[in-house]
Amino acid sequence: MVQPADAPLVLASASPRRLELLRQVGIEPARTLAADIDESPLKDETPRRLTLRLAGQKAAAGAAAEPGAFVLAADTVVAVGTRVLPKAETEDEARACLDLLSGRAHRVLTAVAVTAPDGRTASRLVETRVRFKRLTAYELEAYIESGEWRGKAGGYGVQGRAGAFVMELQGSYTAVVGLPLYETLCLLQGLGWRA
Repeated sequence: MVQPADAPLVLASASPRRLELLRQVGIEPARTLAADIDESPLKDETPRRLTLRLAGQKAAAGAAAEPGAFVLAADTVVAVGTRVLPKAETEDEARACLDLLSGRAHRVLTAVAVTAPDGRTASRLVETRVRFKRLTAYELEAYIESGEWRGKAGGYGVQGRAGAFVMELQGSYTAVVGLPLYETLCLLQGLGWRA
C-alpha cells in the first residue's frame, strides 16, 4: 500500500485557473483529470449544498480513477439569493448573468474536497461576498466580446477584465478565482499530504 507521504497529488479538475493557483504556491500535481459528473442542482438544493455535493462527487470520481493518490477537487457556484447562476456557455447566458449582477452584491461559493489514499475525505466551503458596480451597456458588450466569460460560473472571471467591475470583495479572492488556497492546503495537510 502506498504510504501517504509517497502518494501523488491528483487535481480532479480541468480548470487552468485551479492549476495556476496551485503552481502559484509551488504545488505541481502529478496529474490532472476532468471529473465527468452531472452538475445539475437537485430539487430544492441550496447553493451551499450544491457546491459541497459537486466537489465531493468530483473527488470521489477522481479517487475511483486514481486509487492510491491524494485527490483534490473543487467546485465554484455564483449565487444571488437562492438562485444559482450557470457556467455561461453562450453570449445570451453571459449577458443575463452580468445584467443580474450589475450594481448588486452576490455570493461566490467554492467547495474543496480532498480524498486521501486510505479513503478518508475532508471538505470545506468558502463563501465570498462580491459587489459589482453598475455596468454600462458599453462595458457589458465589451466584456461579452472579450469571450472571458465562457465556461465561468456567473459569466465572469474576477482575475481578468471583470476585476474592474468589483467594488467590494469580502472573503477569499482565490476562492472566487476557483480554489481557496489557505483552506486547500489545510485540508491536504490535515489528511497527511506533504509537498
